[in-house]
Amino acid sequence: MSENSQSQAPTPDIHGNLNGNQDGNLNGNQDGNINDGKRNAPLTAANASRELQSTSTASADTSPQSATLAYLKRYPSFVIIVAILITIVGLAVDSVWLALGGLILTLVVSVILILPSWSNVWQQVIPDPWRKLAIATLGLLASVTGLLVLSTSNQQGTRAIRINWDAVGALGEIVGALGQIAIAILAVYVAWQQYVISRDLTIQQNRITQQQTIDAYFQGISDLTINDEGLLEDWPQERAIADGRTAAILSSVDATGKAKILRFLSQSRLLTPLQRDRRLGRPMLDGSGGYSEDRRYGTRVIDLGVMLAATDLSKTDLRWTDLSDANLVRTNLSYCDLVMANMTRCILYQANLVGADLKGTRLFYGKPETATPRTRQDLPNYETGEYTGAVVEDVDFTDIQRLSEGQRYYCCAWCGETARQTIPGGCEGIPNKLGR
Repeated sequence: MSENSQSQAPTPDIHGNLNGNQDGNLNGNQDGNINDGKRNAPLTAANASRELQSTSTASADTSPQSATLAYLKRYPSFVIIVAILITIVGLAVDSVWLALGGLILTLVVSVILILPSWSNVWQQVIPDPWRKLAIATLGLLASVTGLLVLSTSNQQGTRAIRINWDAVGALGEIVGALGQIAIAILAVYVAWQQYVISRDLTIQQNRITQQQTIDAYFQGISDLTINDEGLLEDWPQERAIADGRTAAILSSVDATGKAKILRFLSQSRLLTPLQRDRRLGRPMLDGSGGYSEDRRYGTRVIDLGVMLAATDLSKTDLRWTDLSDANLVRTNLSYCDLVMANMTRCILYQANLVGADLKGTRLFYGKPETATPRTRQDLPNYETGEYTGAVVEDVDFTDIQRLSEGQRYYCCAWCGETARQTIPGGCEGIPNKLGR
């Protein structure tokens, strides 16, 4: 018994090797053909040899077909050229079957190669909005051809259907003309798509270039206005250069770029009149980590002046910007976000504020009843509000958003009779202090 057991002991190892070396194991690679009963049955040398024989037979049956398809996919052009050469040889030796075989082989190979890519070709050549139109046009042509062929006027003699070749020829000419028109339309469509793509790329490149220009401006202004000690300079020449660079870039960027520049200058306190040391001209600290404002006598690092007059700032974000004393004559501020912006003493004559958001926007100091617009000769009084207000004459306030009662009173009092008609809520009971 011991000898038999010793002689039979290596059998599981042999079976395990057979089971593991034949493409992974037989249970997993035969696509579920071996059932649960066979899995649980003991694996003998005879069973293993039969399974290996069946596996080799199945692979031998499928190998010619898979090899042919693999060769066809690998060398499609060579196969087609050989088939064409067979056709030419058949025609040369006057063998119908040889020529017919070459033609059939060429047709089959071509169809096999075209079918997998047909959907991609269909999507690329025929745009999505035109696919239904193309199919409908093909159906229309087929139906018209069928009606001409099956019309009762063509039924002559003993034959039920007789084709009127003159009508078919005329229809062919019409189809040819329509095909030329379709090709011309397709060419126009392709040209239009190319124009749209080129336009989008140009717009994107312009945005990138503009952002790079704005970043360079930010860096240049920072280097110009801050010295090694971290203080804002107040030399006239430096302020003049800063004003010139700002005016130049504001005239060369779009509305979004202008808004970015204004937000940068406002948050950097470069548009705010700061209290200065009368001897050294350096800004004074307010004791809480910032610079002290001086609305009466302070000096701005950059004075906007007329840089924004008659410009387009529509649909931009101007929250918390300091636009005080700026000349905004005929400026387009429609649908702007002006939340908490400071627009005191700015000139808004004939400006467009349609749909703008004025929540918390400061138009004046003091009370609305005593506040008055700025003038050229009078100094502002920031306690009573006299001469601290914005000039709002002939401003378009149509559909303006979140206008407070104090703002509405001031605008109704000083915007003029024409602009009063555009203020939401009306101006009933508020006097026209402008007088015109």
